[in-house]
Amino acid sequence: MAHKKTFLGIGWKFPPEFDRKTKSVTLVSEEQDIKESLFILLSTRPGERVLQPDYGCDLSVLNFESINEGLVNRASEIIHDAVLHFEPRIILDDVVVSTKDMYDGILNISLEYSIRKTNKRNNIVYPYYLLEGTDVINMPNM
Repeated sequence: MAHKKTFLGIGWKFPPEFDRKTKSVTLVSEEQDIKESLFILLSTRPGERVLQPDYGCDLSVLNFESINEGLVNRASEIIHDAVLHFEPRIILDDVVVSTKDMYDGILNISLEYSIRKTNKRNNIVYPYYLLEGTDVINMPNM
């Protein structure tokens, strides 16, 4: 499938999808490519990519920590650093970490950003699960 060239980039859809008709991977471009790249960045721990060992945003250091103002500030700082180093197409205007769902082990992280080439403002909300696998405790008796 031929994809037109864009100045904001073209990349694989995340999570990857394949089109049976064209026998190729589904691609995204422009603002959607930036959004999906941010989700990939926030979901990747440094060291997971063999050829780019520094790539990622290590939010896992927050796991099992008490949810307080220090944790919120630390999460914001980790995200700012990762976006600054690995997503040059945007200017990160604000990071807001919501603790509204903290008792469910979720931090909702809102990133507000401007696209450098177009000066268009955009945002994403990334749910970060601090306590993955908590349902394991509530397993029925076997």
